[in-house]
Amino acid sequence: MSLRLQIEADGGSRGNPGPSGYGAVVRDADGEILLERYGSLGVTTNNVAEYTGLIEGLKAALDLNATQVDVRMDSKLVIEQMSGRWQIKNPGLRPLAAEAAALVKRFDGVTFEWIPRERNKAADALANKAMDEAAGGHGPSSSRSLAASPEASRAASPEPSLASPEAESTGPTLSWAPPAMDNATRIIMVRHGETALTQQGRYSGRGDPALTDEGQAQAMAAAGRVAGLSRDVTAILTSPLRRCVRTAELISAEVGGVPVTVLEDLIECDFGRWEGLSFGEVQERWPREMQAWLSSTSVAPPGGESFQAVAKRVRGALATVVKSHAGGVVVLVSHVTPIKLILRDALAAGDAFLHRLYLDAAGVSTMDVWPDGNVAVRSVNETAHLR
Repeated sequence: MSLRLQIEADGGSRGNPGPSGYGAVVRDADGEILLERYGSLGVTTNNVAEYTGLIEGLKAALDLNATQVDVRMDSKLVIEQMSGRWQIKNPGLRPLAAEAAALVKRFDGVTFEWIPRERNKAADALANKAMDEAAGGHGPSSSRSLAASPEASRAASPEPSLASPEAESTGPTLSWAPPAMDNATRIIMVRHGETALTQQGRYSGRGDPALTDEGQAQAMAAAGRVAGLSRDVTAILTSPLRRCVRTAELISAEVGGVPVTVLEDLIECDFGRWEGLSFGEVQERWPREMQAWLSSTSVAPPGGESFQAVAKRVRGALATVVKSHAGGVVVLVSHVTPIKLILRDALAAGDAFLHRLYLDAAGVSTMDVWPDGNVAVRSVNETAHLR
């Protein structure tokens, strides 16, 4: 019998290294918590605590006889390394990663997803409770469960290379100083110019309308803004739909003929049977489906694609772009949904952000991304060039 559960895990250290702890939560398909585990680990690093949270979460899911799990963590390092996209350079983390990988093999299927910290509050709270115990001198503590049998305490060995670049915090370093641009990749995101469907306020996903005359003028204005931001554009990547391709071509002409490359994963969300309809028309015909869609990013329009699915492909695309164009200036020409999802993750915002942010046709947003996963958002939906 197949059983799919969700794991949320976290870990932290007050001092890095310092008193540390982990937390893990296992939920059912409806989001109800089935089991919680946490424990203090003595003095170690953030990354050791995060990996321990993952390991304990996987063990807990196995105790509940799960066959498939969806792992969600706010540690970019652990998610990227377990997904195979980042190398594990720190020798102190390799045994933990190997232990986690061995546990993964015991399931029929495992997915890994990075989430903002505010969506990982339950595991974060447990990790902080464990850190409180560690700071109070209790030493490594036993993990505790809401279900299943209690597990014996698990003390982590001190990491051998505490000065390693991978011994980083679970979040970005806080500072008022402007970040150094060494190795940063500048990402300039441009929404395509106006189409007839844009003008009418209709859902425009996988349909392929051309730019209107106004949309062409908007795209040319956006091209001028991109050139003003940087004359050293190293790559222009675009959704395959012609409203984006044409916008990208106009940008290319303005920045010296940089080649335009189609990146399939930048395509808009598939709105299925809602394609070409207005919000009011959809609300009238599919009121329950519309409410469910607005309430959860896991829900797809009838015959379409959920925002969670879009987020997964866009994250993968962005990771590839940053790796392939490290230190460069990359223009991404895309649509409302992919750009909103990139900005949501960059700002560590919740899902409500998707419904509160408005992106104009030919609006420009800019951010810098570093190889360690740190992000600095420079601007969101610039439109001065359109006036």
